[in-house]
Amino acid sequence: MHQNRTKYPQKKSLMYQQLQELPKKYNVVALVRMEKVRSSQLLPLRKKFKGEVEIVSIKDKVAQKALAGLKMPSIDKMIDKLVGQCVLMFTNMTPFKLNILLGKNKVMMAARGGDIASIDVVIKAGNTGITPGPILTDFKEAGVATKIDQGTIWITKDSIPAKKGAVISEKLATLLSKLDVKPVEAGIILDAAVAEDILYAKNELVIDVEKYRDAFAQAHQEAMSLAIEIGYITKENVSAILARAAQQARSIALEAGILTEETKDQVIQKAHAQAKALAGKAKNYNLL
Repeated sequence: MHQNRTKYPQKKSLMYQQLQELPKKYNVVALVRMEKVRSSQLLPLRKKFKGEVEIVSIKDKVAQKALAGLKMPSIDKMIDKLVGQCVLMFTNMTPFKLNILLGKNKVMMAARGGDIASIDVVIKAGNTGITPGPILTDFKEAGVATKIDQGTIWITKDSIPAKKGAVISEKLATLLSKLDVKPVEAGIILDAAVAEDILYAKNELVIDVEKYRDAFAQAHQEAMSLAIEIGYITKENVSAILARAAQQARSIALEAGILTEETKDQVIQKAHAQAKALAGKAKNYNLL
């Protein structure tokens, strides 16, 4: 006869308790799907973001029950997304900043069959430390030149068995793993996040930082140009406005023939040039 469970494993109980407490402690709850993320990627992130981001690997049923029990409308929006292997991140930084920081913390990983090479896969010449055997066939199929010396396999020259963007086969992935070659760049991207009662989807969390930086730089330059043009003084443009005003004043003084310490040489040179030109014209008309 079926009986309702009255006691849960300690790990699940601890997870339930965490998920009841953390959403009340932090402003942002972010979701990461683990389908294309390896658990080994989380360890350095836990260390790097310690004190800023709490990372909890979850069981979907436990998480759904724990978050539903909070009865927080903002968190309720995310419950349906807690399916399969997931990680929840709790933080007070904006989800956009968190996503950018995660994107900057990519690591190189060992390849699995079917992975795409993130770089040109280079196998360096030297002693592999691997004893000869059937693996020699794998080296040959990968186009890696080898020799046997002192009971181990040596690679005789640098080889590139796969170019950037190529699909890595199962055999090559196994070979690269034995050689400790890591050709796949792996990062973590948020799948969803809740902040200030708003649920953000994956595509809404991606920000092109360079594009926005260029846009802000252009807007700043245009604002500076406009302020200088209309003479609107700020601490950033006062020097440029004063320099422009001084230049305009010099130009007017030169045009009007006003002598100052700054213009006297140019005014005299201009007057001299005009006098010579007038004299030349008078000579042509036999007036001199």
